[in-house]
Amino acid sequence: MHNYKELNVWKRSIKLCATIYKLTANFPNEERFGLISQMRRVSVSVPSNIAEGGGRRTDREFLHFLGVAHGSICELESQLYVSVELEFVNFDQIDSITAELTEIQKMLYALIQKFENQA
Repeated sequence: MHNYKELNVWKRSIKLCATIYKLTANFPNEERFGLISQMRRVSVSVPSNIAEGGGRRTDREFLHFLGVAHGSICELESQLYVSVELEFVNFDQIDSITAELTEIQKMLYALIQKFENQA
């Protein structure tokens, strides 16, 4: 088992999740079951997958869940750009979020590389 709570990538993804909840609170109400729900679920899936992988028995399992978390970050980034296209937000509003996404992607990639190199 890995102590995921000590990982900075987990801590930062928890904060990212809160940021997405706050951002989507200003989306149109008709998106409650659409983009709002999807963005919130995928943002929650990032720290959740890191935690689930951390609770697994092997590095291989942990590696799998880190990959899923990385995919969720990419999905969230796409949804942010869809939100811009729909004019729910503008680039200025998501600039710091996309920068944080990039940093979390890098952190996940580095962690994935670490475990792949140990295999």
